[in-house]
Amino acid sequence: MTRHTTRRALGLGAFLATGALALTACGSGFDEPAETNGGGGDGLTVLIGSSGDAETQAVEAAVDAWSQESGTEVEVQVANDLPQQLSQGFAAGSPPDLFYLAPEQIAGYAENGSLAAYGDDLANKDDFYPSLVENFTLDGEFYCAPKDFSTLALVINTALWQEAGLTEQDYPTTWEELAAVAQQLTTDDRVGLVFSAEYQRLGVFLAQAGGGLVVDGEPVADSAENVEALEYVKTHLNDGSFAFAADVGAGWGGEAFGNQSAAMAIEGNWITGGLANDFPDVEYTVVPLPEGPAGPGTLQFTNCWGLAADSANQEQALDLVEFLTSTDQQLAFSEAFGPMPSIQSAADAWTEANPDLSAFLDGAEYAQFPPNQAGAADVITDFNAQLESLRTADPAEILSSVQANLEAIAE
Repeated sequence: MTRHTTRRALGLGAFLATGALALTACGSGFDEPAETNGGGGDGLTVLIGSSGDAETQAVEAAVDAWSQESGTEVEVQVANDLPQQLSQGFAAGSPPDLFYLAPEQIAGYAENGSLAAYGDDLANKDDFYPSLVENFTLDGEFYCAPKDFSTLALVINTALWQEAGLTEQDYPTTWEELAAVAQQLTTDDRVGLVFSAEYQRLGVFLAQAGGGLVVDGEPVADSAENVEALEYVKTHLNDGSFAFAADVGAGWGGEAFGNQSAAMAIEGNWITGGLANDFPDVEYTVVPLPEGPAGPGTLQFTNCWGLAADSANQEQALDLVEFLTSTDQQLAFSEAFGPMPSIQSAADAWTEANPDLSAFLDGAEYAQFPPNQAGAADVITDFNAQLESLRTADPAEILSSVQANLEAIAE
């Protein structure tokens, strides 16, 4: 049996944020820790942050199926502010048994002993994409099962592409080609390429240049490769062919793309749901992001199924996680609310069901993930604030500041 005790449909913007750094915080009006039976009792409590009714109902249906099969009662709670409610649950000594957990939260909870590192105990541990396992590994310990994931790709407005005289042969595969088609698509009414003013989008250029923020645990934000990447973006922000979503009056890239104030966008596969709901008449094509000087590059976003170290129900919880991350169940989740399965055995079936979206899954082979060290979320928040002024700022100075902040949390 399942029931959910707290609900708010977060909307698409919050959905994409659940996989990105430092974007989940919002006012909740939540005054008391969610009721849980974590740490005791015969049943399980599961706390999730939902993108809306489709996700909530899909999780509840899956948990109900497992509950009926196992005989273990499960209560599903839907958070209206997941980080806050999870923190309150741990502080009160009554955390849920299982919960959605973002990569940047792992280090803090692991350091104070709140998390069980159960990844190596999973029967399907070798089925997860290696980059996702790495995302949830800290000090050599695989903490928790990735529940699903998303990557970034290039989304193209089909009608505007054709209107500009472009064909499939013109899909950009290099930075030079991206700049050229963005310029060709730019008019007085729209910009060629749009993305949000944040590392969670511009980070793809760092990766394509051969850079990133942290490599093998070492901060590398101020590398020459990263400077080259931001200089490239700055150049085309200033020539008017690239734009931040806010600069064209949109809250995020998907909105700018949907209202056709941009002909292309760098976004994740969550954009498909946003366009279907809000801009159903906009036809689009999804292609891999162009390669940079160092080759292909994208970012991935994910959450895992965290398990409380003090849970008295760890054996049942582990069995439930294996059920929720099974091939059939992850494909069902994907069909219900859009994320890509975190296991390799589901790849062929997912691609067959979503042939037009294969570029998102292909990115898993080379995707980078945002830093997951304790304090990294605050560093990214500061980085994003500086990126808003990239058009007039010195990229080297911005990255030097980020480097100093990363080195501070690495000490």
